[in-house]
Amino acid sequence: MFILVGLIIGFVAAIPLGPVNVFVISQTLKRDYLHGLLGGLTTAVLDFLYCWVALAGFFQIRAALNTPVMIAMKGLGAAILLGLSYRLLVTAKSFVLPAPGEKTPALSVRPVLGVILLYVPNPTIYAFWIAVAGTMTGHNLLGHNVWNTVFFSLACGVGSLLWYLILVRFVSKRQNRLQPGTFRLTLRLLALALAAFAVYTIATIFI
Repeated sequence: MFILVGLIIGFVAAIPLGPVNVFVISQTLKRDYLHGLLGGLTTAVLDFLYCWVALAGFFQIRAALNTPVMIAMKGLGAAILLGLSYRLLVTAKSFVLPAPGEKTPALSVRPVLGVILLYVPNPTIYAFWIAVAGTMTGHNLLGHNVWNTVFFSLACGVGSLLWYLILVRFVSKRQNRLQPGTFRLTLRLLALALAAFAVYTIATIFI
């Protein structure tokens, strides 16, 4: 039963439009299906690790997230978002569709690094997995078996991966139907979305 709950939590948690989703979409549009999928897979692995760490000791994690640490994390996260937004704007300005028969770009680790840079400094993600861990342990839904925490965390990661498989497939299927102008507009909108997330992140420091 708790495995099904984990699958649902992981899937639903990955759905809201946020910086990671925007980045995965942009990697799919700029590069190809595999690069978008690599970003989604990285997110799923991080979801698994964060959930398991939170379950293993969420009280210690909560204590570590004091105000100075959270402010620093939000500032770093906002800077990364603005940097990625700028990169998307530069890409949109010079973007051209590959010619027929042109080789697809070689597989790059950029989606992995990009997701890590977006994921790790985001205190909201820590708070979410702490809340999940607190709920599961508070209601004794996992018992006292350490393997239950592993399998539950793994189920959350798999649920997250299922969402990204759907998202990347959806975007990739429509990639060939888009005109160059539409690509450039989409990348600009994604850049503005990342910039908006950065502004919101900075605002939460003072609110």
